[in-house]
Amino acid sequence: MEASMLADLRKLPDYRELIVNFTLREIKAKYKQALLGIAWAIIQPVVLMAMLTVVFSYFARVPSDGFPYPLFLFAALLPWQFFSGALNRGASALTNQAALITKIYFPRESLVIAALAAALVDFAITALVFIALLFYYRVVPTASWLWIVPILMVQITFALGVMLFLAPLNAFYRDVGQAMPLAIQVWMYATPIMYPASLVPQSIRPYYFLNPMAVFIESYRSAILRNETPDMSLLITATVVSILVLVAGYGTFKRMEKGLADVA
Repeated sequence: MEASMLADLRKLPDYRELIVNFTLREIKAKYKQALLGIAWAIIQPVVLMAMLTVVFSYFARVPSDGFPYPLFLFAALLPWQFFSGALNRGASALTNQAALITKIYFPRESLVIAALAAALVDFAITALVFIALLFYYRVVPTASWLWIVPILMVQITFALGVMLFLAPLNAFYRDVGQAMPLAIQVWMYATPIMYPASLVPQSIRPYYFLNPMAVFIESYRSAILRNETPDMSLLITATVVSILVLVAGYGTFKRMEKGLADVA
């Protein structure tokens, strides 16, 4: 099985043009016939940030570790929007291309990779809002910002692993797609996005940080806002978990792939 998976991985670079085309198709499909087009990648998170700021900063008075709440919130909301967007795209990556799957051969995982790439495009566009916030609040870049790259790489690894689980499961059991909005909403509240991790009781923090997204969010905030090195013990653990999730997700995908033509 491992040899077969490695052989499949070696084939993927040969399909890079196909993956690029799938990515462009994925982006166009999302914004097709939308008057504002790709501008929605900025409008949606900005509106969400404004709403959450009013609710959690002005009404609930949730602390923000001494940082302006919009900045504190968006440092977490940006990577979370990427993650949730990737999962939503990944879950429907196979079902949206059912006709194509039944007609020709190509590595089916290329559809999931294209969904991830499309989510990254949205992420890059939305990042412009965060950059504007950093300028507005006069946040000066420091060497600790270099941690953004490895943190993002680990987050991408984790997201792709989860997507590879979800895509074939949703093809076989459409309940997965129905459950996705609820699952993502619950996961969001279990991650320190609207509130600081300092509010989590010490007694449950070891279990709380088993959630890799909680580690990623805290790591981004440490690097960008606090100008600190992220907690390496947590980040290393999240890295190991992310790699295991990717390997398990890809293995699950390849095992279930053979039956996709019958259910897609």
